[in-house]
Amino acid sequence: MGNDEAFERERIRRFVLDNLLLGDSDRMPSDDESLLEAGVIDSTGILELIEFLEDAFGITVEDTETVPENLDGVERILGYLGRKQG
Repeated sequence: MGNDEAFERERIRRFVLDNLLLGDSDRMPSDDESLLEAGVIDSTGILELIEFLEDAFGITVEDTETVPENLDGVERILGYLGRKQG
């Protein structure tokens, strides 16, 4: 894993912990776990996540890209970012 990916992973994990879990690290899912299934994110949280990704990583999340394959878990988000930035 490159330094950029490690940095991006930490930023995403920090967002999830601070904004979606309100600092409750005991509820932090593993990177490959579904945020929806873990009860971490709901429809409002997805909007917050999209705003964070657009601001933090300089991308635009299109409506057609707001699917679980792109946004439901840290690993999936990293893969999505890689495709968007690549």
